[in-house]
Amino acid sequence: MFTKLSSLVPLLATVAAPVLGQELGCIPPVRPFVPSDRRDVEAYSDLIRQDFEKYIADFEAYLRCLDTERDRAFAEGQEVVQEYGRFQELTGRSDRR
Repeated sequence: MFTKLSSLVPLLATVAAPVLGQELGCIPPVRPFVPSDRRDVEAYSDLIRQDFEKYIADFEAYLRCLDTERDRAFAEGQEVVQEYGRFQELTGRSDRR
């Protein structure tokens, strides 16, 4: 039984990963916080710098995600239009009046 289940794990991972990614979508990064008090800025400058660097890296990943999602959505839209055309051919119907 365990052998059968363990052989399904890679299959489930390949099927579930795209679905999970699609459900989550592209999540924008959280803007870094910069305190208004100069003393706080000086005291926490290392942490603030790290937050900015993380934001920049996450922002680049976010833009790549948006590009990927746009490409996916465009391809899906093209497929749906083609399927609709085939559907109209099969039913002998057209929206042309």
